[in-house]
Amino acid sequence: MQKSLYICTECAYETPKWYGKCPSCGAWNSFEESEIAPKAAKSSKSGSIITKGAGFSGSGKSAETFSLAHVDINTVDVRYDTGTTELNRVLGGGLVKGSIVLLGGEPGIGKSTLLLQICENFGTKHSVLYISGEESLRQIKLRANRLRVTTPNLQLLCANDAETIIDTIAEKRPDIVIIDSIQTMRLETVNSSAGSITQVRECTNLFMQAAKTFEIPVILVGHVNKDGGIAGPKVMEHIVDTVLLFEGEKHYSYRLLRTVKNRFGSTNEIGVFDMTQGGLKEIPNPSQMLLEGRQSGVSGSCVACITEGSRPVLAEVQALVNKAASAYPQRVSTGLPWGRTAILLAVLEKRAKMYMSRLDVFINIVGGFRLDEPAGDLPVAIALYSAVFDAPVDEYTASFGEVGLGGEIRAVPNMAGRISEAQRMGFKKILVPVGALKSVSGEKLTIEVAEVRNVSQAFELIQKN
Repeated sequence: MQKSLYICTECAYETPKWYGKCPSCGAWNSFEESEIAPKAAKSSKSGSIITKGAGFSGSGKSAETFSLAHVDINTVDVRYDTGTTELNRVLGGGLVKGSIVLLGGEPGIGKSTLLLQICENFGTKHSVLYISGEESLRQIKLRANRLRVTTPNLQLLCANDAETIIDTIAEKRPDIVIIDSIQTMRLETVNSSAGSITQVRECTNLFMQAAKTFEIPVILVGHVNKDGGIAGPKVMEHIVDTVLLFEGEKHYSYRLLRTVKNRFGSTNEIGVFDMTQGGLKEIPNPSQMLLEGRQSGVSGSCVACITEGSRPVLAEVQALVNKAASAYPQRVSTGLPWGRTAILLAVLEKRAKMYMSRLDVFINIVGGFRLDEPAGDLPVAIALYSAVFDAPVDEYTASFGEVGLGGEIRAVPNMAGRISEAQRMGFKKILVPVGALKSVSGEKLTIEVAEVRNVSQAFELIQKN
């Protein structure tokens, strides 16, 4: 009798033997062994209403249906204020009643700190049940004292049995439930250790049913794997309503809370925090934070105006080029995808006659920020041009735009918002794709907007400055 099977962590495909590549989703080395849970006994009832000739059978039970017009949204669409503007932003305005939120991040990034901090605000009007499978009551109390969390409406529970937790929720009926973490929870009916694929999937499904049944928002803390994704089966992210990722570099105190999935708001929103001795503090103006310490009159620097979700952000792009000391020039990119870097270098060499095949190239996005969207192409190209010809870019000049393979500058979304953010931060000039002025027509501008068609035209404007 087969006692175990292999489950793909990406798509939950099940197979009795191990594969190097998943036949369903094509992921490599994604299969993990899991014990087979005992099947529940089948009900003796059969669907007598459905004719046997049709080939159907059922349990004989039916569920009540509801007309869409008679569903009351006033009792469902209720959002709890977290007391933190940045967290409210990524949640789409607050924590929705009856939703289930998955918060993932690396160890020590600040997940438990953030959740314990918001308990102080939740406790002013609502009852909160904080369930920990990793810490003792004494450890939680010590951290609460450090964060100055003193609300009397915060109840603590240290448990790992999911069924016990569900019974406690049903009895206490708190307004908000926090579970830290989902990888430490387990069901006695599942014959595998805590943190396995089967345990994580079944426990998440059980907590989801509880959240919908009792109309209580549940926040789950999730660990991440070596690739940065949330540990456990990919189906877990499909079960929950919202997926948030806490990101940050080890050598920086800044933390980014990013929305990956949100059924009640926009995705790819970010919240910016600063990790201090007293906990996490929100940063309402990330542009100012990312531009602090910027030097003037130094070549190889350009300010990029990018968008994270609906929020325009200004970030400094730095480039350094030097004569290669070996036959194989170095290409180092921090905060910029390597594939995008290679494309930009090829375009500059072909279209702008910037011969960089014998130069070491180093690119850095200051502050540990990641420049993932194409709007950062033009600032990177300008920073490289400035570094190659040692021509400093005016410190009050910003830019944005996608660079095509022909060297042309293409339009990007939210051009009006980017221009407004640069103007708000005191910049005097911004280089933009052709057509950006139409998006701000009728608005009073104190910043000079220069439209450029290709990288050569952008470089000419930089030389004039």
